[in-house]
Amino acid sequence: MHAPDAHTIPAIHALHLADVVERWGIDVDALLAGSGWTPDALAQPDARLTLADVERLVERARKLTGEPGLGFHVGLQMRIASHGFLGLAAMAAPTLGDAAQVAVRFAPTRTTALSLRLETGPEGAALVMLEHADLGSARDAVVLALTVGIVQLARALTGADAAYQVELAFDEPSYYRRFAHLLRPARFGCPVHRITFPAAALAARLVTADPAALRLTLEQCERELAELRAGDPFSQRVARVLPRASGGFLTIEEVAKALHVSTRTLKRRLAEEGTSFRDLLEDARRARALVLLRDELGLDEIAARLGYSDAANFSRAFRRWTGVTPGAWRTREPK
Repeated sequence: MHAPDAHTIPAIHALHLADVVERWGIDVDALLAGSGWTPDALAQPDARLTLADVERLVERARKLTGEPGLGFHVGLQMRIASHGFLGLAAMAAPTLGDAAQVAVRFAPTRTTALSLRLETGPEGAALVMLEHADLGSARDAVVLALTVGIVQLARALTGADAAYQVELAFDEPSYYRRFAHLLRPARFGCPVHRITFPAAALAARLVTADPAALRLTLEQCERELAELRAGDPFSQRVARVLPRASGGFLTIEEVAKALHVSTRTLKRRLAEEGTSFRDLLEDARRARALVLLRDELGLDEIAARLGYSDAANFSRAFRRWTGVTPGAWRTREPK
């Protein structure tokens, strides 16, 4: 797992948040007060927000507006161009399924805090959103903004109201019922965040399909991805594929297969970087545990999701990581 500040998101999303709070008569300067950011700085193409920036801005926006459900508003505000060349490539793809494949492959060019995976089956496919960092009090806002944004963009790109099912891995927010019509409704407390589309929706032709534009934008996406991974340590590649889309984590054999190396080579390359598969798994479990403890899940359920045989083993591991029990951590951490 990366350190929290190693994860960033494009600063343009702060401008989306600013557009939303303006509906309450609050200008962007009030939102950004004390943040160290200016509107001009946020508008720079390469500007990035740390997750600490995101959490502070979301908390301030909620305080200024009195609206806890800002994630829904931001999701409705998103446009395809907000996602850079990834968005433009998805827009130019032939079908919704092709657009989803583009999003999955090039999501790291936008952020490493979240990744996407596509699970396909005879009846359709699921776009799974995996968390690689603790988003803190902004978690619901970030995940809901992205989920609503994906659903709205799917509608816009196909020109149809595709049927879908939404599952989210946190408890139902108190404000959700006011926005339930946007997500059909959603199911909460699930192992992972997931948007499931039927096969017919995935095969839907995009009204914006453009083969020439697709070729050009994919070339740019490939360049961005190559630049991102040029100095990428092997341990980071392992950490990226470690989370299982259905919850839990891959085994060392499964990770080696995913990275096209032998188990022996995987161990050797990690040792060369001063780490091990066990260390990376512990890091991943710790980060995931901090996320799950924000919800009202029992310790037995959390232990099972993290791959522990029982709550006692999980509690011992958590105390080793943090110096406190899961229960003590819960009582001192804000929800």
